[in-house]
Amino acid sequence: MELVIPEVELAGGGRKMPVVGLGTASFPPATAEEFQEAMLNAMRLGYRHFDTASLYGTEAPLGEAIAEALRRGIIKSRQELFITSKLWCPDCYADRVLPAIQQSLRKLQLEYLDLYLVHWPLCLKPGEMKQPIQMDEMPPFDYKAVWSAMEECHKLGLAKSIGVSNFTCKKLDQILNIAEIPPSVNQVEMHPVWQQKKLMEFCKEKGIVITAYSPLGASGTSWGSNDVLDSPVLKQIASARGKTPAQVSLKWLYQQGATIVMKSFKVERMKSNVDIFDWELSEEELQKIREIPQNRGIKGEDFLSLNGPFKSLEELWDGEI
Repeated sequence: MELVIPEVELAGGGRKMPVVGLGTASFPPATAEEFQEAMLNAMRLGYRHFDTASLYGTEAPLGEAIAEALRRGIIKSRQELFITSKLWCPDCYADRVLPAIQQSLRKLQLEYLDLYLVHWPLCLKPGEMKQPIQMDEMPPFDYKAVWSAMEECHKLGLAKSIGVSNFTCKKLDQILNIAEIPPSVNQVEMHPVWQQKKLMEFCKEKGIVITAYSPLGASGTSWGSNDVLDSPVLKQIASARGKTPAQVSLKWLYQQGATIVMKSFKVERMKSNVDIFDWELSEEELQKIREIPQNRGIKGEDFLSLNGPFKSLEELWDGEI
């Protein structure tokens, strides 16, 4: 039986977004065959939200998987799907945003995105990204110019909704102060070990939906950790309920009002990860989770060198670290 994933309204008149989506970033990259089979299996199970990005290199494979799903009748039309992609930092210029989304659409073989996000509030010189990133390779981020170009993508019908990713409260305020169309989503790292309480409250107040990436702490990646899955608190709650620590973490996010993007290409985990809608965490359990010591996974140095224009990680994260 195909599962039915709840949906949430997005500000700005876009279509409803499924509260759980499948991430497509894969490190190390999956083979073309593994990737397509994972996407098709997810669609068979009932997943309808798929999250990609220019950076991930998965737009073209996802487009092929969508085309194959239509050919096989796994989905009846593209309208069944909710597709998110993201603007990468070298394209964060007024004259590069429209060509960037058009390139993403060509790779995906689609006429529009359901959601287009500014991937990071950072600007890089166009061209190949080098490490470490140097000061002269990171011009100032022009919030007004970039966001106006994002709004144009929406007005042209190329993106049904627009939003941001990795934006702090302070950086969101800079967008809100100049926006004609406010961001509908802010996709950020969030899980019980990095609860983003201040940002969550801010976004709720402004009508911005939070989407949590790395909801299990990005275990198995170079920047992630096992802090979520190995949390004694989550393990104790999971054991008492006959659930897994992963399910407890995902349920906690859902009860906070966050939407979720998670990555697993294994069918059993895809099934397990959405077994979160017919039970509730108690207030006592929620209080125990609130008391978990906090530790951000993506620190900033995972993305850029401190030789860049930020004197410290606190400046990159506006002190929210």
